[in-house]
Amino acid sequence: MTPLASLWLPILVAPVIVFVVSSVIHMASPWHKGDFPRYADEDRVLDALRPLNIPPGDYFMPRAGGMEELRTPAFVEKLKRGPFVLMTVMPNGPMNMGRSLAMWFVYLVVVCLFAGYVAGRALPPGTVYLQVFRFVGATAFLGFAAALWQMSIWYRRAWTTTIKATVDGLIYALLAAGTFGWLWPR
Repeated sequence: MTPLASLWLPILVAPVIVFVVSSVIHMASPWHKGDFPRYADEDRVLDALRPLNIPPGDYFMPRAGGMEELRTPAFVEKLKRGPFVLMTVMPNGPMNMGRSLAMWFVYLVVVCLFAGYVAGRALPPGTVYLQVFRFVGATAFLGFAAALWQMSIWYRRAWTTTIKATVDGLIYALLAAGTFGWLWPR
């Protein structure tokens, strides 16, 4: 067993490496450019939504008030008429990239903290690189990618978007695993 406190260096270095690589993937490559295509009549839709003053949040429409309403002819008709919408409304104004990037970094640290915790419980100091890589890589992959699939399963997020994000998660997990293997206490 390796104490978590002795893993502070890889727990902090791995997120920095993943942060830099994720920035390159999202800003310098076209890999995610088509994840959210522009709607052709965007201005008309925004003009129709603006007067409704929808507060920021996640919305599912039409949404039944309970299980009984799901079976009513009126609700079934709403579903047939469409559209069936899952929508996130963000606050008005420019996006606060600083806040989002800070939250992303904290998330990376948390995933690496848990990956370090799992590997530390299973492996002693001096463990060979490949064993550390395997434990940290598997755990980090779960943290970076596994939960993404439920968005496509339940909420019909495009599978191409989920698969691309899963590939990103694999890259991040490999980087974290390599960093832990490199910096594992001897």
